[in-house]
Amino acid sequence: MNVMSANRLELLQIADAVAREKGIDRKIVISAMEEAIGKAAKARYGAETNIKAELNPKTGELKLARLQEVVEVVEHYATQVTIEEARMKNPAAEVGDFISDPLPPLDFGRVAAQAAKQVITQKVREAERDRQYDEFKDRLGEIINGAVKRVEYGNVVVDLGGRGEAVCRRDELLPRETFRVGDRLRAYVFDVKKEARGPQVMLSRIHPMFMAKLFTQEVPEIYEGLIEIKSVARDPGSRAKIAVYTRDGSIDPVGACVGMRGVRVQAVVTELGGEKVDIIPWSPDVATFVVNALQPAEVSKVVLDEETGSIDVVVDESQLSLAIGRRGQNVRLASQLTGLSIDILTEAEESERRQKEFTTRTDLFMNALNVDEVVGQLLASEGFSSVEELAYVELQDLAGIEGFDAETAEELQNRARSFLEQREVNLRAEIKALGGDDTLEQLEALSLEMRLALVKADIKNLEDFADATPDDLVGWVEKKDGETKKHEGALSGYDFSRQEAEQFILIARVKLGWLKQDDIAYAFANDAAEQTEEEVA
Repeated sequence: MNVMSANRLELLQIADAVAREKGIDRKIVISAMEEAIGKAAKARYGAETNIKAELNPKTGELKLARLQEVVEVVEHYATQVTIEEARMKNPAAEVGDFISDPLPPLDFGRVAAQAAKQVITQKVREAERDRQYDEFKDRLGEIINGAVKRVEYGNVVVDLGGRGEAVCRRDELLPRETFRVGDRLRAYVFDVKKEARGPQVMLSRIHPMFMAKLFTQEVPEIYEGLIEIKSVARDPGSRAKIAVYTRDGSIDPVGACVGMRGVRVQAVVTELGGEKVDIIPWSPDVATFVVNALQPAEVSKVVLDEETGSIDVVVDESQLSLAIGRRGQNVRLASQLTGLSIDILTEAEESERRQKEFTTRTDLFMNALNVDEVVGQLLASEGFSSVEELAYVELQDLAGIEGFDAETAEELQNRARSFLEQREVNLRAEIKALGGDDTLEQLEALSLEMRLALVKADIKNLEDFADATPDDLVGWVEKKDGETKKHEGALSGYDFSRQEAEQFILIARVKLGWLKQDDIAYAFANDAAEQTEEEVA
């Protein structure tokens, strides 16, 4: 394609042909031609010259012009002109305007024509890549089909029908799954990256949403929105659980997903290489949902700890292995499905744990309040788990316990408050003795026990805290040579998340003036957005 020697109509024909072949806007091709011709013209008039080429998209007429910026003092004569000289050509010229001088058409040489061709080719490639990226970013979260083009070190490159390529990495394929050139592959688009060599479309066959999308394709009720997929948990290639829900009482969500004689679920299982799928009815009641998620095991009792988000599930001894599953698979998938930490106990273990907790609380009240075992047991049996609860409960609630009167209740509450006051004095003294100062009190949400733990970890003041990392506070996990080693942080023993650690460090830096309040607000907004995205996923 010798663009430089082409006549007017040929230039337009070339633009039309390239636009059709690459599937890009004709205006982009003409713009690339103009830039290429302008670059080629610089080879004749000088590299410093600012040359503009205009190609009429209707007639193909080509115009060349030299542009000079109007300035007060000329520094570059090739690209600038004084305002006095400019007004000789255009009386209305002002500083910052451009004066255009038409140039005669040139017969470009072979070298210039080749350079122009390279510019056009590059621009067209960039436009094609942008088109591909725009196309595939809109398909993020969808299932696409393609033919295997090549296999590189286990990574499968998929041809998407001439519209580009996608990659399914080896670790995104099902275990023991192999593909050959020419095989058809269905996968989930979980990421689209914009890179210099073109959009990188990343595929997965192990992503939980791949199975959800397969059910959407197989079950019309899901596609139409009558049945909702609430959550998915997968052990790729082995077993999976999917929770479904409907507000329509006339529809059985599990039966609809299974299909007549299991045809619908079997289609999904076949695509997933025989992966067993448990379809679970979702329930807004957490306990009911957990019981459903642990199917096929039968659950005797569920105890939910709302503060920690953990849940104890009690099963009969005969159901223990079924509830846990092979290598803990069943309880692990149930935890992923519900988003809760599930602990499986037998009835004997649960009884032993309750007795141990009861004894611990009894001893706590006996030592803190200086009461006998009977009173300690009575308080523990009424559900009190800490001295703080006892100190600030309504007095009439305490007096209403069988065996207590108003005088006894008031005495117990006074003892509890005295104990807490003395404990605070002791904690402050220990913090001070270890070199801690009062600046950590600016982080009001940190309890005295937490401040003491920080001081023991050599984080003795607000500046030390601001200079710490989340790893210093909540610890980290190290994986080396196939082994996992957990490193404790200063606050590992407390209910303190990594996200909270990051936010508290930012707050400390703002209080010290290292950051502005706007910086921390921006960081919190990003954290909230990321958390929302994770919840949606």
